[in-house]
Amino acid sequence: MTQKIVYQGEPGAYSHLACSQFYPDHEPVACPSFAKAFAEVRSGEAHCAMIPVENTVAGRVSDIYHLLPDGGLYIIGERYLPVHHQLLGVKGAHLADIRSARSHHMALGQVRKFLAKHGIDAIADVDTAGAARKVASAEDISVAAVASRLSAQTYGLDILAEDIEDAAHNTTRFIVLADAPVLPKIDVPSVSSFVFKVRSVPSALYKALGGFASNGLNLTKLESYMVGGSFTAAQFYADVEGHIDSPNMKNALEELAFFSENITHLGTYPMDKARLAKA
Repeated sequence: MTQKIVYQGEPGAYSHLACSQFYPDHEPVACPSFAKAFAEVRSGEAHCAMIPVENTVAGRVSDIYHLLPDGGLYIIGERYLPVHHQLLGVKGAHLADIRSARSHHMALGQVRKFLAKHGIDAIADVDTAGAARKVASAEDISVAAVASRLSAQTYGLDILAEDIEDAAHNTTRFIVLADAPVLPKIDVPSVSSFVFKVRSVPSALYKALGGFASNGLNLTKLESYMVGGSFTAAQFYADVEGHIDSPNMKNALEELAFFSENITHLGTYPMDKARLAKA
């Protein structure tokens, strides 16, 4: 039986595209929310989930960092997807006809210059593919969607302008989540992800992270957010280039533990080839 991979959004979304591109042997299944996608994997209804966490132009997907600590899932992979936005219209529409464009707010943030140049108003929607579906059903030649080529195929829309993203480097990083960890071999270039809460002592974060520097480990991401309704208790999410079982990582984590109240290992997984290319 074909294994399922879930994603947030509607058919034709960029997450759907990532599922199809990186897991062609899995069946992509749409979910209305990130929480629902997490639940489908926890329940065993799906083998894994493809979840976006950040974009080189629009920044982080903040909801994910609140779901990860208590989501009960493990990161087993990362994937980098170059994002190419298309301006989609109904049959018979032309670029000159378009007065407004619908899309997810992050997608709209990635095509600001194009929209401004053509005098097109941006209308925020919950999902890029959902915006394409609405444009197709409305049959209004003055309204377009900013979405993927897959959305154009899915909803029978014409591509009025190709690759309209403002930056050529526009890329979304996805993580792949499963209900159990899958560790790569120790000699495979890897990333390890953690959530930790530092003790309430002066310079705790500085001291806690010192072990990564002294052990030659590259800390590539550090996110902070408040927990427990307090403005003084901060929790941190970190991505570190290195294997959880390597001697250097073990030494760094010992130092981190000394200055932290708790540490949760969210997964160790192979580096995507795009990250390796930049190393």
